[in-house]
Amino acid sequence: MKLFNKIFQGDRVIWMIVAMLTLVSLLAVYSATATYANVKYGGSNTHALLRHAVTLALGLVAVYASHRLKYTYYSKLFQIAFWVSIPLLAYTLFRGADYNDAKRVVEIFGISFQSSDFAKIALMGYLARELTIRQDEIKSFKSAFIPLMLPVLVIVGLIFPENFSTAGILFASCMVLLFVGRINMKYLAIFLAGALVIMSIYIIIVLNVAEDKGRTGVWVQRIESFVEKFKKDEDKSVEDIAREENAEDFQAIQSKIAIAGGGLLGKAPGRSTQRNYLPHPYSDFIFAIIVEEYGLLGGAFVVLLYLILLYRAIRIMVTIPQSFGGFVAFGLAFMLVMQAMVNMGVATGIFPVTGQPLPFVSMGGTSLLFTGCAFGIILSVSKEIDKINERKNELTTTESDN
Repeated sequence: MKLFNKIFQGDRVIWMIVAMLTLVSLLAVYSATATYANVKYGGSNTHALLRHAVTLALGLVAVYASHRLKYTYYSKLFQIAFWVSIPLLAYTLFRGADYNDAKRVVEIFGISFQSSDFAKIALMGYLARELTIRQDEIKSFKSAFIPLMLPVLVIVGLIFPENFSTAGILFASCMVLLFVGRINMKYLAIFLAGALVIMSIYIIIVLNVAEDKGRTGVWVQRIESFVEKFKKDEDKSVEDIAREENAEDFQAIQSKIAIAGGGLLGKAPGRSTQRNYLPHPYSDFIFAIIVEEYGLLGGAFVVLLYLILLYRAIRIMVTIPQSFGGFVAFGLAFMLVMQAMVNMGVATGIFPVTGQPLPFVSMGGTSLLFTGCAFGIILSVSKEIDKINERKNELTTTESDN
């Protein structure tokens, strides 16, 4: 047991969450890739599972490696990463490879990845660093608010044109972190209102002036489709709409059918039928496959894992005496949990369709590595609490001996 504790340091509950998400990911991806494997690998999804297992293993390596580094070293690393992410996002915006009609992917040294995955962690860490440095003047507009808002505007602004959902999740996470960091609420409200106005002006200009509406046109279509689905068509059943080839909400309806078919206990592992109809059942809509096969109880278990992660991060933030560690742990955990809730919200029809994967569950590439790094950094912070508790126990033992 001592050897285990020496190797896997930090919050044991978070380690268990990582282990559970890994298991859920392997089971869900193996089932969800059946149709995908039939097309790409000639019918055997073992190849797809092994490929995912290797990527997932690299994600676990990222968790372990990140948690071994003392969290205070991340302060400088986040600063460097932030300044690297700006030109990286700019390059992606103008010269990135098209992926689903959006420039989100960049290739460096033969490795393709979404630069926004790197920038998200960099920005949250940089904000945690700046919040810590400026705590003595945190209510000042000039000394704290402006220096903290500019990084958010730059990073979110570079992500926004090609990836609205990621920009929205990152922006909301930053706002929550700044609120926790005691930024003046009046300034936050003004900034939020201003950001909404700027976003609206941008969308209006693109829709009415630009010849190529790009991703903005896709956002509008998805939102219109999301609103339209609440208008009942008495002449058509859900199944009829789902069969229409041009139905804008085809994905959402197929996802709902999967969830409804799962019931309380599910159809059993590997027995999903909607994986044959759902686009991207192994990534964007993997939660629907989980509920279909493991039922409402299985879906609730996955939701609970993310909520426990957020709870443990809040405990870390409250317990650790250093502000930087608390801000980093909470900021990264909140961002991961919010991304998970958006993914599950899309699957259940609460939100319009987006391309957000379920963190550490969906099949993916380098996104799993960056998610693993985020988990590792949170665990690195939690290690400090263990050390503090050990010192307290040593002092208590020494005093009792005397």
